[in-house]
Amino acid sequence: MRQYTGRVFLFIAACALAGSALARDAGLDPARLQRIEKTVWADAQRGRIPGAVLMVARGGKVVMYKAVGKQDPQAGTPMRNDSIFRIYSMTKPIVSVAAMILVEEGRMQLSDPVSLHIPDLKGLKVGVEKGDGLDIVPALREPTVHDLMRHTSGFTYGVFGKSMVKELYTKNGVDSSDHTNADLVKKLAQVPLMYQPGTTWEYGRSTDVLGHVIEKVSGQPLDAFLQQRILGPLGMKDTAFYVPPEKQSRLAEPFAADPKMLEVREKPKYLAGGQGLVSTAADYLRFAQMLLNGGELDGARLLSKKTIDYMTSDHLAGIRGGPAPGYGFGLGFAVRLADGQASTPGSTGDYNWAGFGGTYFWVDPKERLVAVWMMQSTPQRNYYRGLYRNLVYGAMTH
Repeated sequence: MRQYTGRVFLFIAACALAGSALARDAGLDPARLQRIEKTVWADAQRGRIPGAVLMVARGGKVVMYKAVGKQDPQAGTPMRNDSIFRIYSMTKPIVSVAAMILVEEGRMQLSDPVSLHIPDLKGLKVGVEKGDGLDIVPALREPTVHDLMRHTSGFTYGVFGKSMVKELYTKNGVDSSDHTNADLVKKLAQVPLMYQPGTTWEYGRSTDVLGHVIEKVSGQPLDAFLQQRILGPLGMKDTAFYVPPEKQSRLAEPFAADPKMLEVREKPKYLAGGQGLVSTAADYLRFAQMLLNGGELDGARLLSKKTIDYMTSDHLAGIRGGPAPGYGFGLGFAVRLADGQASTPGSTGDYNWAGFGGTYFWVDPKERLVAVWMMQSTPQRNYYRGLYRNLVYGAMTH
């Protein structure tokens, strides 16, 4: 056991007392915040998860920033506060903000047909299952940029669930990563939509297509646009489409028995707007805090408050489907419709999204709360989203 000198011990104790006072001032019980850490540590020690990084901020002040467990369970490397995670679909909110930057600048509109910017997607068809066959019928209208952002375009994922359209996605290599953004849309042009545009919320390749729309409208590769307009201004120094060699010692890994994750040690040719980024808890907290602040952080304004309000409102009224009970969907986020209905605590108007690899975040404007959960464990992702919300809200005193 490490022996602390009196001076070091007093320094640690002073920091702990300062942290407790900060938590209390922010309306959180320090002992209940510690319960969050203890619960996650216990699960990491039992081998249920490799490890995690937890961040909670309220009123713009960070009240929890903890790394627990292993960054790499095979190597035994301890988790670090600045460990880097594959955030998968938590890429989508960032790309959605990028699209709205272009909308605010008048360079495109949400009502634009997607084909206005990507002509390859003109004249799309819809696949309708009838008995043992698949009828291919014309789309009643073209999908719009708005449809891409709220997942009502009719594009799907071939890898989740089964249908005849999804089988065509697999057959045509839509879900591959061995293509460019331009190649992806050429593949999508050869397969039918899952639903008529604007009728059904269907989670899928919409934000990947949106990434290519951004490229066409801005005249820049997606990674360059994100760096120039979002990641750089917000100081998100570890968020990118790959991890360079000098940072690879910080890359978090799953258990060996878990599903294989994206290879992110080299720059990919596919800049997947729906799934491709890596990030850290601190970086993503800055992005989420910008949203809570109404589009601005530390003097860098990305969007107007009115645009953030619009993005984080429900856009699915009258449309079939949705991300979860009690939630609608805005422009890049699941949006809570009522204090009740959902299976976890929250406030009407809170918004969130998660990643396939185990990452999760939410923003609660009513409570001035931001929380980020970073983990690399696909099988455990749903359980820990709920657990983390329960524990964080359980620590609030006012």
